[in-house]
Amino acid sequence: MLLSLAFIFLCGMLFGGIFEKLRLPPLLGMLFIGILLGPYVFDWLDPMLLSISAELRQIALIIILTRAGLNLNVSDLKKVGRPAVLMCFLPASFEIAGMLLLAPKLLGVSLLDAAILGTVIAAVSPAVVVPKMLKLMDEGYGVKQGIPQLIMAGASVDDVFVIVLFTSFTGLASGGAISPFDFVRVPTSIFLGMAVGVLCGLLLSQLFRKIHLRDSLKVLLLLSLSFLYVTLEDAIPGAIGFSGLLAVMSTGVMLQRGRSAVADRLSAKYSKLWVAAELLLSVLVGATVDIQYALASGLAAVALLFGVMGFRMLGVFVCLLGTKLQMRERLFCMLAYMPKATVQAAIGSIPLSMGLSCGNIVLTVAVLAILITAPLGAFAIDHTYRKLLSRDTHESPV
Repeated sequence: MLLSLAFIFLCGMLFGGIFEKLRLPPLLGMLFIGILLGPYVFDWLDPMLLSISAELRQIALIIILTRAGLNLNVSDLKKVGRPAVLMCFLPASFEIAGMLLLAPKLLGVSLLDAAILGTVIAAVSPAVVVPKMLKLMDEGYGVKQGIPQLIMAGASVDDVFVIVLFTSFTGLASGGAISPFDFVRVPTSIFLGMAVGVLCGLLLSQLFRKIHLRDSLKVLLLLSLSFLYVTLEDAIPGAIGFSGLLAVMSTGVMLQRGRSAVADRLSAKYSKLWVAAELLLSVLVGATVDIQYALASGLAAVALLFGVMGFRMLGVFVCLLGTKLQMRERLFCMLAYMPKATVQAAIGSIPLSMGLSCGNIVLTVAVLAILITAPLGAFAIDHTYRKLLSRDTHESPV
């Protein structure tokens, strides 16, 4: 396993650096080396490491979402307002609707299979989007308009909405029925995740005010709390849901509100952790990609992906109606809310393992979604934000 980790970090840094010199997103190089090292090409990664790759990817997500929370100011979130709420579910809903319209015609699948496919594909990837938005905040692009905050807030909830729908549709396809209680998990997951995160963030703010701890110990405390959140998410059954990752981000937000100086220092610590976590996450996502599925998919699946991305962009545009954003800023939001990777890697193979008739095509399109949208979205963000966004020159927020 140690040799596999050495491969991941050394090759990930090398290829990420090469792609950066070619003026391409380093993420693309990390995904590429993950595909090469993974079980579907050279198979150089220890199976024991791959067996815990989901947990390692979860840890990486915890790190970046905590850092996002530590950098989000509550007043900025209030300025964003209604569009941030709509971004949590409307673009994904548009994309699923597009899948219901296009997939039966292009792939010959049933409406239920198209719904399952839509819920797998519709989730945006916080692992790709959030680091990019943090970079924009560091450089001051679009911050007064609330654009990075808007996209980060939406991306943290989008996955909750989509995964609940995915669970419901796969249950129906396997012979069950969709219960109204299945959909209760969406608001309860969001509400309880935010409530627990806010409460713990307030308590930590008071603790750090009264008891002096080294920042490294505070990081360990935050990480331990975050692990408890995601464990609790899996432990709660029935109609009551709980979003562990949303609790992670909410804790960081409340720390920023209660102890901003501490939050800034902890954010710097987490940014150093993210250097290793990004490599691990990106390479392991690449390792889940079966390139043969992608090559055998044909043009129809590629056309389908671009078609539903158009629906998603339309959903983002609708979310921003009535805001003071200029058209170029809205275009940036539409491009930035495109990348997919982590959720598709996590659930893309589940329909196949359940023996569903749509399993192969769902996995194929999920693989293509990672290969196309993650690098394309990262490339679009990196090469447009300086042109489409203002560097703190507009006074009016969203």
